[in-house]
Amino acid sequence: MAIVEDVLLTAAVVRGVADGTVDLAFRRWGHARIRPGSSFIAQTHVIEVTSLERVDPERISEQEARRAGFDDADALRATLCVNVHNPTYRIGLQCIGEDPRIALRADDNLSDDDVAEIRTRLDRMDARSKRGQWTREVLDLIGRRPGVVSTDLAAELGRDREGLKQDITKLKTMGLTDSLVVGYELSPRGVEFLRRDT
Repeated sequence: MAIVEDVLLTAAVVRGVADGTVDLAFRRWGHARIRPGSSFIAQTHVIEVTSLERVDPERISEQEARRAGFDDADALRATLCVNVHNPTYRIGLQCIGEDPRIALRADDNLSDDDVAEIRTRLDRMDARSKRGQWTREVLDLIGRRPGVVSTDLAAELGRDREGLKQDITKLKTMGLTDSLVVGYELSPRGVEFLRRDT
């Protein structure tokens, strides 16, 4: 399973998929961006794609609309008014568990081997980067400035915002940071790693 942030589902839909009241989504795409059997992380859950099929939006049934979290088919079709030249896809969804990074972020009981493994992974990320060493710099900044918007963090580092956000996502995947409503913070795991990263 790829640990990727989803841009497909709203928070309300994710809650519906998690509690079983929603098992469909409809999207207009130039080409399919996902495939059956794949999974992704949305909010705090892992969502599996159970099916994918091109459909005529005019033939979406009332029942399908309700399964997608809408009151009726007209309300669903109204959301498909963007990119009207692209085909419409019906996507089957099911929740298969909680985001594994939640438990990872909370785990600050790091052995010496855990610390060494995190250090090695960060060193490799630094070595592959055209910017050189960035991982500790970003972790330190988030530790000093929790809850600060990415635009301000990027300005302080002299970096572009999108590139910084991508790098922070890499650290989040390792369980070292967490996203807040505004900005980021170090996770307990990230705090403990930095304390021991000497």
